[in-house]
Amino acid sequence: MSQILTGRVDETKTSVRKLESKRRDATRKMLSRIPAWVLIGLILVIVLYPMLWMLLSSFKTNTEFSVEPFWSLPSAFHWENYAVAWNSGMSTYFLNSVIVVFPSLALILVISVAASFALEVMLWRGRNAILLIFLAGIMIPLQMVLLPLFTIYFQAGLIDTRWALIITYTAFGLPLAVFLMAGFFKTVPRAVIEAAVLDGASIYQIFYRVAVPMVANGLLTIALVQFFFLWNELLFALTFISSDSNRTIPTGLLNFTGEHGSVDWGPTFAAVSITVIPTLILYLVLNQKVIKGLTSGAVKG
Repeated sequence: MSQILTGRVDETKTSVRKLESKRRDATRKMLSRIPAWVLIGLILVIVLYPMLWMLLSSFKTNTEFSVEPFWSLPSAFHWENYAVAWNSGMSTYFLNSVIVVFPSLALILVISVAASFALEVMLWRGRNAILLIFLAGIMIPLQMVLLPLFTIYFQAGLIDTRWALIITYTAFGLPLAVFLMAGFFKTVPRAVIEAAVLDGASIYQIFYRVAVPMVANGLLTIALVQFFFLWNELLFALTFISSDSNRTIPTGLLNFTGEHGSVDWGPTFAAVSITVIPTLILYLVLNQKVIKGLTSGAVKG
């Protein structure tokens, strides 16, 4: 009987030691993660605080900006700042951005998916040279082409028109879009294309019914990447557009000044919030699909 009790005591001590060892290991793991948590928290503060400060500043009055410290909270939610910003030109700038960005985006997607299919899936002489020409467009600095483009648009009567931005955005968006779409088309199994050919499908049916549906995630990725670039583009809009009625949002934000060059800060931050928050929400909602699309097109499957 005593031997049985001794054995049970030993088993109990062993189990206690194991539990204590597991607790020590868990404590060590938790302590080892603290620096990573602190770093992540610091990064979140650095990233989120400016956006939170911008949003809170959009509800302040000019008196609060001049009297209170910059980190102070607004005394009340002055929603009239958003009304002032919208009626002071943001409605026009927003409409101009929509008119310029979405046609450009549609042209980029249609041309890039067709060109990438022809360059990556179809076999024909000279396709590698054409692909290199597209890729060369990525290496052209934007500042280098400003003066030639301005001269061409001036002679064509396109200065201070939305067409100047649509043409430019489409041309400069195509190289990167073609490069990315070519990577997505590499992931399309050639056996599927060959099976469609054996079934009697034409090249257009293969393109519309087989290839494009298989790279739909890539189309969404390219659409979002190009949208963020076009929506926030400043250099071309500032160069080719001069009248206030044709300005897009980035250039329109430069006009939020009062008399003698003073800035009406409340409506200005409200205008910036109107610009930033919708695109931020769009990215947060679709960010996983963007990452998935970029990784799926990075290597050949």
